[in-house]
Amino acid sequence: MSDNKFALPIHWNDYEDIAIELYEKFGDDFDESRIYRIRFTELLEWVLSLPNFAGTRAESNEGHLEQIQSAWVYEWRDNQ
Repeated sequence: MSDNKFALPIHWNDYEDIAIELYEKFGDDFDESRIYRIRFTELLEWVLSLPNFAGTRAESNEGHLEQIQSAWVYEWRDNQ
């Protein structure tokens, strides 16, 4: 997805798309337990830096970050 310059913008509620981007960026550097231990402040910065991410810092909340974490774990599991 990140290689496609014509990709649609990603927003905070696009949890699966964000998870795929994070998995593509970090691969197996983060396993399930490490993903769940990521500080939300770090996760927020990583999400904001993703290509095609159109959300803002002000729109983020703990619920979004929790959903992203869970989706990332599922993405990691699917690739094992």
